[in-house]
Amino acid sequence: MSINTQRSTVPPSASIAPWLSVNNVAAAADFYKIAFGASELERLEDDNGNLIITNLSILGADFWLQEDPDFSTAYVKQGSFRLIVTVQDPDTLFGQALAAGATEIAPMNDSHGWRIGRLMDPFGYHWEIGVR
Repeated sequence: MSINTQRSTVPPSASIAPWLSVNNVAAAADFYKIAFGASELERLEDDNGNLIITNLSILGADFWLQEDPDFSTAYVKQGSFRLIVTVQDPDTLFGQALAAGATEIAPMNDSHGWRIGRLMDPFGYHWEIGVR
């Protein structure tokens, strides 16, 4: 294949898809589906049919989950790693996530040109839900 042909297949933009480790990927996938309306794009199961990796999407924003029995929430619960989801109606999505079992870290508020709130999911990850 020529270099030009390869380059023509590269998309004109880039995206970043976080890869999150969790100690129960099936439970995490279920939570994100309920909390954020995520849809499953891809899944990989082990020989026993247990989910070990999944690719999810929240309104076109993709991220991955991987089963990691050694995963500890101690580091991520500190909030040093955050995910920001920008949506048209952050208040509704924030409330939906809280109803699904997320913990509020900062309530929805208007700050620095954003309408935004911060929560922690049951797996320790911090999510900011907002709109500019």
